[in-house]
Amino acid sequence: MRRTFLKRVGEMIRNEEDTVFYTVDMGMWALREELKDFPERCKNIGIFEDGMLSMVAGMSKRGIVATIFGIQPYLIDRTLEQIKMDFAYQKLGVNIVGTGAAVDYSKYGYSHYCPEDVQLVKMIPGCEFVAPGSAKQFLQLFNAAYRDGKPTFYRISDHPNSVYDPDVCFGQAKVMKEGKKATVIAVSVMLDMVMSVCADQDVTVLYYTTLEPFDYETLSKHCPSKKILVVEPEYEGSLLYDIHHGMGSVPLQIDTVGFPHEIFRNYGTYQEKMEYYRLTENSIRTKLDDLIR
Repeated sequence: MRRTFLKRVGEMIRNEEDTVFYTVDMGMWALREELKDFPERCKNIGIFEDGMLSMVAGMSKRGIVATIFGIQPYLIDRTLEQIKMDFAYQKLGVNIVGTGAAVDYSKYGYSHYCPEDVQLVKMIPGCEFVAPGSAKQFLQLFNAAYRDGKPTFYRISDHPNSVYDPDVCFGQAKVMKEGKKATVIAVSVMLDMVMSVCADQDVTVLYYTTLEPFDYETLSKHCPSKKILVVEPEYEGSLLYDIHHGMGSVPLQIDTVGFPHEIFRNYGTYQEKMEYYRLTENSIRTKLDDLIR
């Protein structure tokens, strides 16, 4: 995903004069020619995320389409006040592309983790949040939203889906299969695992890559059982408000597979962390079996 994003940025800088790109010590080699050829529009700001967002807000106010790139916790946790006041409050647009989704940077420890990103961004009205599951989907979503004049967050991962790669549309969930016993919501890079578990199950699978704005309509039309399993690569429960809001006042039975709400103090590889926190096919299968029993 990262290479695809940086290639798209290079094309944008060379062909769209009203665009700028700023980074915090990320992706400079891939964009070395653009940094050299367009120094006024393509810059490495250094470790200065909060100041960078305020600076870009001023550019956005003048009609410039800005894209910034960095590590997810520093682009969201460190800059939350700037997101709220410089962009959401003033109704200004920016494209914020963050790598290191959840525990992708597993060996660097808790300072580089950001499982809270979806919840934090969704708390600020007017923001958008996109979580593609593949490089192709990143391009589809970025091209649809990068000029919409809103603060849009793109969560890119180093662990994309490798089996299932459907076309997606910004703001819409994808119906992957239909069934009667339950509805499984697969978010972003969790699609491969969900489809593997659900292949022989009489369940509906909805694939979400746009988490804000949330597609209420597709969920309400494809949940006959009122039983929902959410499989999400962020803090579990990040989408519960949207699910209840979309389903109205009907009673629901909901379970989740996601990261627990706790400080991550352990170390290990990405796969070891996924297994430790039970974001696995076995966990999905167990919770789905309990739900439809």
